[in-house]
Amino acid sequence: MASVGFLYPGHSAEDDYPRLASLLGGGIRLPLVHTDIGEDAHRVDALLEMGSAARLAAGVAELKERGAEAVVWACTSASFVFGWEGAHEQVRELSVAAQLPASSTSFAFAHAVRALGARRVAIAATYPADVADHFHAFLKSAGTEVVSTRGSGIITAAEVGTWGRDEVLALARAGDHPDAEAVLLPDTALHTAAHLPALEAELGKPVLTANQVTVWEGLRLLDRPLARPALGTLFARSAPQEL
Repeated sequence: MASVGFLYPGHSAEDDYPRLASLLGGGIRLPLVHTDIGEDAHRVDALLEMGSAARLAAGVAELKERGAEAVVWACTSASFVFGWEGAHEQVRELSVAAQLPASSTSFAFAHAVRALGARRVAIAATYPADVADHFHAFLKSAGTEVVSTRGSGIITAAEVGTWGRDEVLALARAGDHPDAEAVLLPDTALHTAAHLPALEAELGKPVLTANQVTVWEGLRLLDRPLARPALGTLFARSAPQEL
């Protein structure tokens, strides 16, 4: 049985992972370990500390004990704020600490956009505008054209975790753009696993959400692509090569 381990910051939408595991079906395990986030704030200084090597390394042993064969840092904001090179270094350090293949949600988005063949995307973020702009810059470094970036000004993951279907659909609609070939919802604190078909039906185009792409990235690391229509257009596509 394949096993992908996730380091998840705090407690907000971690219940997306058992839901995603159920939708994937048998043969895949998704063990998750919570990391100590320090201050719950979508603010650059707090995010840099949240994604520090020491905080990530602290959860590695438990994931390995639970049989993880690869590990993904299940956080977008506390990876892309390090910049393109810094996020690569974060993943390299995590891989060394775990002695396993490793990635992060930010790279999951970059790889997923490539897998879809999307050239232009829109960002519909829960974050304040300045943090969302860091994600825009990260995707630009990955070679993706971002045609619009919308921030929602939400400071804490705890607040994002309270959003339901109506708020998620409204966020996606507000962040869409006519020129975008896909819409990205980058916060792993946002519950989206139950809403993936509704999101794509609402917008009429592929929608990539943080917990969705994080699980897809873990399967990519294990070379275990799966076709699961209930998980959106992304899961009908094959995994890409490394960026």
